[in-house]
Amino acid sequence: MQEKVRLDKWLWAARFFKTRALATAAIEAGHINLNGERAKPARLLKIGDVLHIRAPHGHFEIEISLLSDQRRGAELAQTLYQETCASIEKRAREQFAKALQPQFDHPQVKGRPTKKWRRQLSALDHAVIQSREE
Repeated sequence: MQEKVRLDKWLWAARFFKTRALATAAIEAGHINLNGERAKPARLLKIGDVLHIRAPHGHFEIEISLLSDQRRGAELAQTLYQETCASIEKRAREQFAKALQPQFDHPQVKGRPTKKWRRQLSALDHAVIQSREE
């Protein structure tokens, strides 16, 4: 392990992003805050730094516990940081709320709707119109 590592390399090594390019893009877009401030990709990290990460798979608030610029397995990557209790609870609430939201996707959507699906949509439209007239 090293004493200092670039922010974009560490985010990639800790498996928050699949590529360094994606990590760099997220940093430049302002989705990563280091110790409460906006950071640049080449910023050097130290053990104990606090990161706020807004990634497609969730929002994280973490404290860096180890430094590495090599991408390893997921279990080893999770040892590089400690997520705060508040962050864990917040992500759990967000996942629960997302699970409760209704899903409007048709399970067989692959391009244009089939004839059967168009008939179902038409029947639904007619039922909605009739309920409004009543």
